Amino acid sequence: MTMISEPDVPAIELGHREAVPGKPSRARMIGVIAVGAALVTAVNVTAAVYLYRGVNDLKTMEARLEQLGQFEQRIGARIDTVNNGFQSRFETLDRQLQANFGQINGNIAKLEQGQPVAAGEPAPGATEPAMLDTATVADASAADESGADPAAAQPSFKRKVAPPGPNPSYQRIQQPDGKVYYKKIN
Repeated sequence: MTMISEPDVPAIELGHREAVPGKPSRARMIGVIAVGAALVTAVNVTAAVYLYRGVNDLKTMEARLEQLGQFEQRIGARIDTVNNGFQSRFETLDRQLQANFGQINGNIAKLEQGQPVAAGEPAPGATEPAMLDTATVADASAADESGADPAAAQPSFKRKVAPPGPNPSYQRIQQPDGKVYYKKIN
């Protein structure tokens, strides 16, 4: 191999290099990379801590929502029990009201036919009103004309017990937490 050398050109030493202007040194580059890696690690650790806290908060909220569902079921069962009581009362009142309307319609039909309506006789298939005596206005005016005491002529109110209607059946349900409620069975 042939080497060409020029005596005017200075020789290059391989052991010592001069820094090129505008290009950073290796030590500085390693330092910048290390600082960047430390910064990314700090951000990742902070995100992991917040994520862990968020997961724990989410688990707590799920447990509370589960308890809320059980509470809603208990409240719903109690409301159903109260509603069943009111519904049976309304059914009884409806039957009494329908019976009273039937009696009134029967009396009107008898009056249209010209037959006198007996005061103590209920219409067939109808029950008597629960709170009123069977005296009529005509009976009260007749008592006034005969000279009887007006206080005695007024009808007296007495309470009559309505016949019991069909009783709805209820199922007793006990939950694992010890709560008991009743559900209407049709």
